[in-house]
Amino acid sequence: MTQFDAARGHSFLQPELLQQALRHRSAGTPHNERLEFLGDALVNLFVAEALYVRWPKVDEGALTRARAELVRESSLAQIARDLELGAKLTLGPGEMKSGGHRRDSILADAVEALVAAVYLDSDFETCRAAVLPWFEPAMAALPPPNKVGKDAKTRLQEWLQGKQKPLPVYALLAEEGEEHARTFRVSCTLEQPGLVTEGEGLSRRAAEQAAADAALARIESRTPR
Repeated sequence: MTQFDAARGHSFLQPELLQQALRHRSAGTPHNERLEFLGDALVNLFVAEALYVRWPKVDEGALTRARAELVRESSLAQIARDLELGAKLTLGPGEMKSGGHRRDSILADAVEALVAAVYLDSDFETCRAAVLPWFEPAMAALPPPNKVGKDAKTRLQEWLQGKQKPLPVYALLAEEGEEHARTFRVSCTLEQPGLVTEGEGLSRRAAEQAAADAALARIESRTPR
């Protein structure tokens, strides 16, 4: 485990903590649920502090939305994938068979448990120094503070309203697949500026969001910097 530890910013003095952090409840005890509880609090504190320093003039509401974006299940699961934790997890036979090492909830819990394990193996400052780089790519990719937490359709609508332009028109182009696994394709048409984009998703709403996001990207590419 030494190379695995060092590659992620911390070399464990107590390797049993690492083993526990990566053991799911389905694999027996000691599992990672208690570590997950502690790690959740540490992650929220580390991220809150980093945002507080990064955005010195941003209000509480925007900071709260940004923190929620960074510590949500899907974001933590992506960190787990970046750290290649899935292959290191110890799972029970049922979870292994059902692909638990790919499931967002299990991966996110493992990240929180791993944070707690690093903390218990070292101290607060060492843990923070090891963990914060895991969040840096997502933190750097955050939109401007006033846009955090707003979905693409909302942001597109606000941009158009701010420019006193007509609102977008969404239209369903295609609906394919079996009942339990449908794929939707939707267009987003803007009168001003004149452009049409498309998006796909597992629901019509998700497809509309994808089309709106594509429209925002096109608008941004046309906007002089």
